[in-house]
Amino acid sequence: MPSFDVVSELDRHELTNAVDQANREVENRFDFRGSGAKFELSEWVVTLEAPSKFQVQQMLQILTDKLARRKIDVTAMSPEEPEVALNKTKQKVVMKHGVDTDSARKIVKLIKESKIKVQAAIQGEQVRVTGKKRDDLQDAIRVLKESKLDLPLQYTNFRD
Repeated sequence: MPSFDVVSELDRHELTNAVDQANREVENRFDFRGSGAKFELSEWVVTLEAPSKFQVQQMLQILTDKLARRKIDVTAMSPEEPEVALNKTKQKVVMKHGVDTDSARKIVKLIKESKIKVQAAIQGEQVRVTGKKRDDLQDAIRVLKESKLDLPLQYTNFRD
């Protein structure tokens, strides 16, 4: 029985490279020189730190650009509100990795509402879609691509 998996994965190595490149750009830019602005990556959270809120906004643009150039979908970014202290501003950007249960339920609901003859089952951080025909599975992929989910999806493990 043909099947495929719907996943949302980020390449950790590419994310690390993008953060390193963003750090190098901030170090070399004239408007950031000597300000102590920096990016830090821990787990799936990128922390932006700069003296002012404006500089943090500029750094967010730099990070978005570097992620896009590294083929990381920018919809995986979930920036939080900047925290302003006396002489430092911090902003955390959580990178969405894996399909959480709410998103998995939305995916299953979308597939069921489309009336395509396939079944969708949640399996941890992925959704397995099975059907009798390969064309039905391709229709399910098309439905998911057209939907406006706030999560970058990949379709893996396609089996006939």
